[in-house]
Amino acid sequence: MTQIPQQLKYTEDHEWVRAEADGSVVIGITDHAQHQLGELVYVELPDAGRTVTRGAAMAVVESTKAASDVYAPLAGVIVQGNPALADQPELVNTDPYGEGWLVRLRPGDAADLAALLDSAAYTQLLAAED
Repeated sequence: MTQIPQQLKYTEDHEWVRAEADGSVVIGITDHAQHQLGELVYVELPDAGRTVTRGAAMAVVESTKAASDVYAPLAGVIVQGNPALADQPELVNTDPYGEGWLVRLRPGDAADLAALLDSAAYTQLLAAED
């Protein structure tokens, strides 16, 4: 069964977003996405300070099956990439909502977070894809 934590926001491209107390957001790929990709062998993250636009490719995850772009769910500036993934890309598979996060972003407009899918809408999206 795919994990879909209720406190997170989601995109139709299978990214998740968690708002942090300092106004930044943490972004990763969903449990569903990591299952689809298979075992990750490499993660390419953007540099801190890079400005990303909503919907644009911001990172790449590579598995034994394929390479896939990860899209920015919000416009903003990258605060940091997850340094642990350089040596342990498999963290995205084993803990997609915890240690396997990809980037921390300072959103250009925090109101954009409200436009993302909630857990119920993301659950419906997955049901429609099956």
